[in-house]
Amino acid sequence: METLIPNLTINAMALSALIGLAIPVALYIILRKKGAKHLPFWTGAITFILFALVLEQLVYSVLMKTPFWMTVSSNFWLLGIFGGFMAGFFEETGRYIAMKTVLRKKQGNDYNGLMYGAGHGGIEAVILLSVTMIINVIFSLQTNAGVSSAFGGLDAAQALINTPFWMMLVGAVERISAVAIHVSLSVLVWFAAKNNAKVWLYPLAILLHLIVDAVAVILSYSGVNVWIIEGAVYAMAIALIFLAIAVWKKNHVASVEAVPAEDAVTEAEAQA
Repeated sequence: METLIPNLTINAMALSALIGLAIPVALYIILRKKGAKHLPFWTGAITFILFALVLEQLVYSVLMKTPFWMTVSSNFWLLGIFGGFMAGFFEETGRYIAMKTVLRKKQGNDYNGLMYGAGHGGIEAVILLSVTMIINVIFSLQTNAGVSSAFGGLDAAQALINTPFWMMLVGAVERISAVAIHVSLSVLVWFAAKNNAKVWLYPLAILLHLIVDAVAVILSYSGVNVWIIEGAVYAMAIALIFLAIAVWKKNHVASVEAVPAEDAVTEAEAQA
């Protein structure tokens, strides 16, 4: 049957789904070996869901009914900048609040900040990439078997047939840089939450998040090749990694989990 979804496309989707799952699992295992606890990972995952998928979307649902949204959505520059601000504000605020409250007693081990980032970025990869690709694989197998699917019909099948297989791998490539960005920004916010003298790192994280998202959106709407966009995002991710390393080296102290958080903050302030 000529309209069958190619096996190469299905395999690419399955590989992308696997990569989306493997990223957080690998980071979790690595950071556990570094002494990070379980709680920060799951706190990061839940915080992303609450702040990005619930609260941010609720605000969007209200804004989309206003003239303001018509103005923003009609200009991709404004859309990129505003969308970047919304993502940055909600996600970095969620990070800050979670690290300041739920993870307050975990501040003695800085690797917990990295673990938070793994959970935050990891659950995003699972939800946006792995779940989507798994659904696409199930739909494709059902379509190829001639079985009607709850996940779509002829239009969805035709879209998959017409999409080059390598496009199914773009999401996996993008998620690697996205998780790197999330972990890097988590380092900034971690030390902002841990040390009041470094609180300025929190708004800086919002600004950097805004820039990354805005650049990606603006380039996408400008019709730039997808691999050039990914290259730009990877360049920004690398820059953020170097920034996070610099912040880590300046503020990291040896694990002092037995010490109360207030004492850890005082020690960090003394070294700043």
